[in-house]
Amino acid sequence: QVQVVESGGGLVQPGGSLRLSCTASGSFSTIYITHWHRQAPGKQRELVATISKSGSTTYADSVKGRCTISRDNAKNTVYLQMNSLKPEDTAVYSCYVVATQGAFWGQGTQVTVSS
Repeated sequence: QVQVVESGGGLVQPGGSLRLSCTASGSFSTIYITHWHRQAPGKQRELVATISKSGSTTYADSVKGRCTISRDNAKNTVYLQMNSLKPEDTAVYSCYVVATQGAFWGQGTQVTVSS
């Protein structure tokens, strides 16, 4: 079983920054890919960013140029650095980890962008 825990969310003013963390623990041999998703109230879940085992990254157009996904393999942690935050970035951000043992969601972390 793999446990996925997100952290780093909070309340930030427009134009501010946050760094979200996604840490996987438990019994697994390889993490193939990690996705960050977000879901705002009343809206569909949106794929925000992806990082593969090889380190290749992709971003949604809505965050491109403002967000950077990275990882620390030694800590089994993936980060999402978000800059120039906008009110429309307000959502619950969740991590989806695809590992040898299967695919696992975290519980999510709330990001609120408001003055």
